[in-house]
Amino acid sequence: MFSNRGVVGAGAMGTAISQTICDNTKNVLLYARREDVANSINETHFNKDYFPDIRLEENIIAINDLNELKDAEIIFLTLPSSTIRDVARNLKGIISDDCVLVNTAKGLEKGSQKRMSQVIEEETGRCAVVLSGPNIASEMVRRTFSSASIACKNEQYLEKVKKALSTSKFKVSASDDVIGVEYCGVIKNVIAISQGICEGMKINDNARFSVFTKTYNETKELIEKFGGNGNTVDDYCGFGDIITASTLNVSRNHTLGVLYGQNIIVDEKASGVLFEGKNTIIIMKELCEKYNIECATVDFTYDVIIDRINPKKAFEKFWDKL
Repeated sequence: MFSNRGVVGAGAMGTAISQTICDNTKNVLLYARREDVANSINETHFNKDYFPDIRLEENIIAINDLNELKDAEIIFLTLPSSTIRDVARNLKGIISDDCVLVNTAKGLEKGSQKRMSQVIEEETGRCAVVLSGPNIASEMVRRTFSSASIACKNEQYLEKVKKALSTSKFKVSASDDVIGVEYCGVIKNVIAISQGICEGMKINDNARFSVFTKTYNETKELIEKFGGNGNTVDDYCGFGDIITASTLNVSRNHTLGVLYGQNIIVDEKASGVLFEGKNTIIIMKELCEKYNIECATVDFTYDVIIDRINPKKAFEKFWDKL
């Protein structure tokens, strides 16, 4: 049994991961950026901001100082992709040489267009394990049946993390296809938005799922062109996560698409809600242009979300590419 595991980020996913991994370890150290959140969790065993009705396990200890993670054997980073570089840089001088970092953020870095594992390796000098799957935090925190895919080039890291996550209710598939697993999580954001747009427009189901077939196949093609294995799309991180994000209202990006499909423009700064997929659309468009890749799904979502083309006109253009 591990003595200590850490989770950086006391949001919905960080809290859910903490609940998932707490069985096979002495303690889970859950880092909260705000001291009042950490104190509240330790005093009440509830994360009142996210799950006020779910009591957290007794061995989940909230902390407010990253230095307390110095002895952690595994640390899960459950943060927006925009913050991963800074946090990885801060952790470099704290964590032990044997500590394994696990990233759950599903995005690409703005500007560099790099995957999160690349960012983490640049800052820490070690490869990271990437985790992706149909992970609904509100279900995971209740310790219901769930699954995820993990990937890493380091087999020892991969085995450690698989043991850390695996329980009778949490299934884990492991591979060395880091590129495939990460891009599944990235592209699924775009697909979720595209399906949301169709739903917001009240496109008929035959058309909507014809489009979905196109987007699913394009995901395989994109991953292979980026150097990954197209078959990875058939795993939890691919098919499972894409279906979850594209059909359920728990997905922020699906919701974003629905709103734009209804010609409702979202002001993220005013709403305070971060839509990871909006940034992803811009980066994916840049990558497709950079590598001369044709992707109808990326074009469709870019037309509607970024260029604000009328959804009906954008869909007709999309439909012609099927």
